[in-house]
Amino acid sequence: MDILLKLAIEANVLGTEAVETAEAGGFGLNFDILETNLVNLAIVAGVLIYFGRGFLGKTLSARRTAIEDAIKEAEQRKKDAVSALAQQQQKLAQAQGEAEKIRAAGQVAAATAKAEIAAKAELDIQRMREAATQDLNADQAKVINELRQRVAALAMQRVESELPSRLNDSVQQQLIDRSIAMLVGGDQ
Repeated sequence: MDILLKLAIEANVLGTEAVETAEAGGFGLNFDILETNLVNLAIVAGVLIYFGRGFLGKTLSARRTAIEDAIKEAEQRKKDAVSALAQQQQKLAQAQGEAEKIRAAGQVAAATAKAEIAAKAELDIQRMREAATQDLNADQAKVINELRQRVAALAMQRVESELPSRLNDSVQQQLIDRSIAMLVGGDQ
């Protein structure tokens, strides 16, 4: 370290003298090797190489090792990423296959449900028609029955109202005799 310091001081002194000479005389070429700092630079470079070789070699070696480790780590991460990408692409392909199966199954289920709903609707329509027909027939029979009862009741009223005027005593006696004969003959 002392040698480096001495060399630096000498270089500084020589450099100052060269500047003073250049100022005094103007511009010119100096062929004196000692005054041109070329020797000083060679000495400094030699000292740096001699003493700094180990330090610089260790630093460069450590830096090289760090860079190689970083490259290896980056290559490993690349391999891991490629592997992960392949796995994810495979999972994506499987998921797309499953989605397609689900979509197809959904379409089949929808078609089946549509057919079932259409068949059920057809059955419901048929049942409604049958129920309507039965209700209509029942209402028609009820109306016919009511009409018969009314016609019978009106006929009975008319007969009852006209019967006394048309029947005289002899016709009434004949009807009674016939009715008795029918009853007596029916018992035998």
